Amino acid sequence: MTPQLVRRLFDDVAARRLAAEGVAPPLARVLAARGIASLRELELAARDLIPPLQLAHVTDAAQLLADRIEAGARLLIVADYDCDGATACAVGLRGLRMMGARVDYVVPNRFDYGYGLTPEIVDLAAAAAQGRPDLLITVDNGIASVAGVARAHELGIEVLITDHHLPGERLPAAAVIVNPNQRGCGFPSKNLAGVGVMFYVLLALRAELRMRGRYTEATQPRLNTLLDLVALGTVADVVPLDRNNRILVAAGLERIRNGQAAPGIAALFQVAGRSVRTARASDLGFTIGPRINAAGRLTDMTVGIECLTTDLHVRALELARQLDELNRERRAIEADMQVDALAELDEAGLGTRRTITLFNEGWHQGVVGLVASRVKERHHRPTIAFARADERMLRGSGRSIEGLHLRDVLDLVTKAAPSMIEKFGGHAMAAGLTLAAEHYEGFSQAFEAATRGSVDAELFARRVATDGPLAPSDINLTLTEAIDRQIWGQGFAPPLFDNEFAVVEQRLVKEQHLKLTLELDGNRFSGIWFRRTQPLPTRVRLAYRPMADEYQGQRRISLHIEHASL
Repeated sequence: MTPQLVRRLFDDVAARRLAAEGVAPPLARVLAARGIASLRELELAARDLIPPLQLAHVTDAAQLLADRIEAGARLLIVADYDCDGATACAVGLRGLRMMGARVDYVVPNRFDYGYGLTPEIVDLAAAAAQGRPDLLITVDNGIASVAGVARAHELGIEVLITDHHLPGERLPAAAVIVNPNQRGCGFPSKNLAGVGVMFYVLLALRAELRMRGRYTEATQPRLNTLLDLVALGTVADVVPLDRNNRILVAAGLERIRNGQAAPGIAALFQVAGRSVRTARASDLGFTIGPRINAAGRLTDMTVGIECLTTDLHVRALELARQLDELNRERRAIEADMQVDALAELDEAGLGTRRTITLFNEGWHQGVVGLVASRVKERHHRPTIAFARADERMLRGSGRSIEGLHLRDVLDLVTKAAPSMIEKFGGHAMAAGLTLAAEHYEGFSQAFEAATRGSVDAELFARRVATDGPLAPSDINLTLTEAIDRQIWGQGFAPPLFDNEFAVVEQRLVKEQHLKLTLELDGNRFSGIWFRRTQPLPTRVRLAYRPMADEYQGQRRISLHIEHASL
């Protein structure tokens, strides 16, 4: 689907103020379009983090943890099988152990136990070799675990839930729930990832232990040593990077660049062939995060958590290589599944449908979310891909488009047909669900109907927001370096500019990328469009990102093309 390039509106007064404060005018325009009005708002100092006490029930959680640590209780973290869950588990383990806790973890295998604190996971935890835990601590899950918490109560085990997912109508009867998205929580940032919530709980716990006289400001554990893990989980979970999250990510990236990362993160950079000295948020999201996620997709997340928690560099490198190999395997599986999905769509056609549902008997249930993401990007339709969980059940993973809240649409389906979906959960942009195979066709129709009834048809016309044109004199290393100094990501999109170019030369490199020589007002620029093979017309409007590429020791500008208005 050819997109329509639409230029973002921006506050001209804010842009002029930023330029007067020394920001390059093109970047000032970009930042003003993202709600930034002054340089002060770009300062991402840790002192400006929202105070932990604004997070509902965090003091109760801190007191509970402090009591159990002082009593020598056994604590067990129940992790999740994605990168956010793995980093939240690693932060919890490292932080709690800093404060004297006896703590271990269990992580569900997604194929055997599904998602969250299920009764089966509680039974598994209760039978742990190290002894029955006194307190279960969920990270990045638990807000929907009504049955699991009830089972823990039956066994005399307390539960502390730390989560960020949207709650259902009924909350689990846990001892304490810390979740910025639960009703009644006035925390200003609703965008904390699961790892961010766990980090805030640790901040509150440290404050509680200071108040009890266990630590002073001088002797307290340095929780800032965990911020590289917080940054990784926050970026990898694709939560909106509001200012609070950008502060967390900036602090974590600074530690990584300074060579202070956890051995596992440093090892993952090494096996990926990336330099920690120049680490950016995009490296965490597109290079490191997928390697961690590969473990949860193909086996279980144990190897990922072990990589993030070991202090031995040799062991970290060994585990990072295992994760890298799993990621290669994941890519191969995904590529085959994507071919199947696109062939099915090409054969059936979309017609007037506003949603896409896909199922294939041979698909891997750990990878269907990635296939849904690829199909959604290609067709600009909310997409859910299913794989078989067992003889009776299907497990699906969905991705949405801007403006359509996927979890809310699934809630509408459930309200219209209460027996159709066994369970579901997620966010605006991503969600998972389980249903009986016999309900697949009915669900496909109900998903389409709920989507049509909840959003306007205009939403499905694909539009790409750009930051307008650049003058040839603005396309330089000074601008790219200024852009690289900012924290970009979900909800704070990196700049995307557009101009009409003359295409002077074009050729394929490695038979899959379009290499371009482009001319703008008499000035020539090198361009590359990755994974595009179709030629362009001699004049074309392109959406692009100016990037600093290094070749034979020389840094030069290259325009990375992302869209064309044909």
